[in-house]
Amino acid sequence: MERHAQSVEARAVDMRPSNSEVPQEQVPGQLEGKSTDYKQEKRKSLRARFIYGIIFLIINLKAWFFRDYGQKVLAQFSYIKACGPEGQDCCHTLGVLRVSLGCFIFFCVMLVTTIKTRKLYEARSTWHSGWWSLKFFLLIVSMAVSFFFPSKYIQIYGEVARIGAGIFLVLQLVSVIEFITWWNNYWMPDKEMKESCSLGLFTSKIFYVASVCGIGLMYFFYGRSLKCSLNIYFITWTAILLTVMMAISLHSKVNRGLLSSGIMASYLVFLCWSAIRSEPVNDQCNKQNQADGNSDWTTILSFLIAICAIVMATFSTGIDSQSFQFRKDKVQQEDDIPYDYGFFHLVFALGAMYFAMLFISWNLNNSARKWSIDVGWTSTWVKIVNEWFAATIYLWKLISPVVREPKVMDLEGSNAAEG
Repeated sequence: MERHAQSVEARAVDMRPSNSEVPQEQVPGQLEGKSTDYKQEKRKSLRARFIYGIIFLIINLKAWFFRDYGQKVLAQFSYIKACGPEGQDCCHTLGVLRVSLGCFIFFCVMLVTTIKTRKLYEARSTWHSGWWSLKFFLLIVSMAVSFFFPSKYIQIYGEVARIGAGIFLVLQLVSVIEFITWWNNYWMPDKEMKESCSLGLFTSKIFYVASVCGIGLMYFFYGRSLKCSLNIYFITWTAILLTVMMAISLHSKVNRGLLSSGIMASYLVFLCWSAIRSEPVNDQCNKQNQADGNSDWTTILSFLIAICAIVMATFSTGIDSQSFQFRKDKVQQEDDIPYDYGFFHLVFALGAMYFAMLFISWNLNNSARKWSIDVGWTSTWVKIVNEWFAATIYLWKLISPVVREPKVMDLEGSNAAEG
C-alpha cells in the first residue's frame, strides 16, 4: 500500500511540472487572437446575409421579367420540351413558378447544409459565409433545373407554394408582434424611466392618430357609397379591432400601455388598406385601380417599392430567429453564430413561394397584369384574414397572462396545502 501511494505521489509530482510548463504568457495572446478571428468570422456572417438578400431580390426581379416580358424575349426556350410550343410554359404564370422553384431549391440546399450550425469555427459556418463561386454555380444549376420539369409538376409546386406562402405570412406576423413587444418594453420599461415613458406615450399618440386618420381616409376613398358594402365592412371591423385592443391594453388587470397597441393598430390599418388596394380592377369602389393598364411612372414606382418592401420583410424575418425560440434566456457566447443560419434559409425558401403567389395573385390559371403585384380577390382575402389573425394573436398575447394567473395561483395554493 505504501509503495502504491508513493508511486501515485511520484506520478503526481511528475505531472505538475508538465502542466505548469504550459506557456501561460501565450494564453492571453491566444485568446486575443481567437477573439479577433471570431469577430472577423462574425463580420463575414453578417455581410453574407446582405448578399443573400441581394440574390433573393435579383431572382424575384427575374420572375417578374419572365411574367411580363418572357414571351417576347425568351421564345428560343421552345427547344426545351418542358416549355411547350414557343416557350409558353416557361413564361407568364408558369415562368414565375419555375423561377420560384429554382430559388426554393437553392435555399433548401443551403438550409440542409447549414442547419444546426452553432459555432463560427464549424465548416458549415464557413460554407454559409463564403464559397460564393461554388454557390453561384449551385444557384445557376437550381434555376436551370426548374425549366426542365414538366408543366404538371410545376402546377403541383404552385399548389404547395400556396401553403408555404401561408406559413411565411405566419412567421412574418410573429416576428412583427415580437418586434412590437420589444419596442414597447424598450421605451416603456417602468415608471422610473420617466423620459423614456413620456417618449413612448407621445409615440403611441402619434400611432393612434395615424390609425384614426387612416380609417377616415379609407372611408372617404373606398367606402363613400353603399355599393361598397364589403369595403365598409372591412374598414368598420378594423376600427372595432382598434377599439378593443385599446380597451384591453388599458384594463387594470392587463395594464400594458398604449404604445404596443398603437403600433399594432397602425399595422392593422395598413393591412386593411393593402387588402382594399388589392381588389380587382373592375371594382367600382377602388378608383385608383381604374387604370387602362398603361405603365405610368407612379405604377412602376409603387411596384418597385412593393418588391423592395417585401424583400426587406423577408430579410428581417429571416434574421429574427430568437422570436421562435422556446428558451430566450440563453447566454450568447463569443464563438456563437450571430443568427440561426438554418432558419434564415428556411424563411428565404418560404419567401420564394410567397413572392410567386404575389406575382400571380395567388391564381394558378390566369396571369396578372403588367407592373402589378398582389392584385385580385384572393389577394384581398388573404390580407384580410392575415389582419384578423394578427389581431387575434396580439389580443391573446395581452390577455394570456391574466388567464393563466389563476391557474398558477391554484397550483401554488395546492402545493402550500400539501406542505
